[in-house]
Amino acid sequence: MKIITLLFLLTLSFVRAQEAPLNIVYIISDDQAWTDYSFMGHAQVKTPHLDQLAKESLLFKRGYVPSSLCCPSLATILTGKYPHQHKITSNDPPQLKGKAPAASRTSPAFARGRERMNQFMDAQRTLPRILGEQGYLTLQTGKWWQGPYTRGGFTHGMTKGSRHGDEGLDIGRKTMKPIDDFLDLSLKEKKPFFVWYAPLLPHDPHTPPQRLLDKYQKLTPSIHQARYWAMIEWFDETIGQLRQSLKERNLADNTLIVYVTDNGWIQNLNGPKYAEKSKQSPYDGGLRTPIMFHLPKKIKALDAPQLASSIDILPTVLSLAKIPAPKDLPGIDVSDEAARSKRDHLTGACFTHNAVDLDVPASSLRWRWVVQGDWKLIVPAALEKTSKPELYHITKDITEETNLADQEPERVKTLTTILDTWWKP
Repeated sequence: MKIITLLFLLTLSFVRAQEAPLNIVYIISDDQAWTDYSFMGHAQVKTPHLDQLAKESLLFKRGYVPSSLCCPSLATILTGKYPHQHKITSNDPPQLKGKAPAASRTSPAFARGRERMNQFMDAQRTLPRILGEQGYLTLQTGKWWQGPYTRGGFTHGMTKGSRHGDEGLDIGRKTMKPIDDFLDLSLKEKKPFFVWYAPLLPHDPHTPPQRLLDKYQKLTPSIHQARYWAMIEWFDETIGQLRQSLKERNLADNTLIVYVTDNGWIQNLNGPKYAEKSKQSPYDGGLRTPIMFHLPKKIKALDAPQLASSIDILPTVLSLAKIPAPKDLPGIDVSDEAARSKRDHLTGACFTHNAVDLDVPASSLRWRWVVQGDWKLIVPAALEKTSKPELYHITKDITEETNLADQEPERVKTLTTILDTWWKP
């Protein structure tokens, strides 16, 4: 009888362990081109920890974010909605006429604009809010634009309220301790957790450790390129530290890790800023990113050929966590092979750095874009000087140099119809 009772208790313990809520970690790279990883084929950049994560994950090498600018892209990752839906289309409120950006940011009008943008986030069913309702502890670290971390629904966080992240930007660059302390807290309180790890890496200022800069200076004549490459490896090292923290606490097997980049970056070889066709542009250099979902023994490691978008992250995570998703999400559960195989195209839109009218997303629109198979169409909006669409065969012409719109008028027409069906401002 004692043996039967013991077996029953062991079985019950196993079932309860199987039913333990899923822990979740988001790793969000900041300003990194889709090509700049070892596993994506870069000849110089070394990313061993990301390479290992990619090898163990459901990996989408043809991943995209809808918009190539930090603030709206991060808002999409958190809400699962396009920028024109959550209304955070730009990094900043409207620029004050006659004032430089720095002076504009200290004005009362700018503060009112930021508050309006924060209110847009207040109105959303963010992942932290959804998880909080399920008893999760949720931690914000790194980049965060919408006021204090509580505005996103996080229970814990680093950012106090500045436009960019203030104290949150210490994560990765100076310390990983806030994440370690949070993991210990979740264990102490026996609660599942969500970690938003969005460090200012490899984002400028490009100030890598000297040991890494020395390494990459040997590989390129451009000091600016060397600094950027070194920043990527520094970011990669912090991912190794984060994964080790999970392993040391026996949390790795029940923790879903999601990886994505907020937007791309092509380094200017002659200066510290980005080159054309990257950040803020409608080209793959600004929009494309690998996307990964890693969960040991539950998600099969696979290099998936289908398209994926950051709008898919929220519905996919909630599906894996067995939590009902909001019904108004435009993305799909990409862990479902049938669902992702049915997808025919991806769409997105890029907007001005400073909004034109915060309450009218279309007022700030610069381009809409659509990817279908091997093809990508970019359609400029009224704010752009040219009204000519651009069509690229992106699997052959990966840097989008040859505009084939004039040679393929029917394809342009078909893809424009897809865009207009999705969103026609």
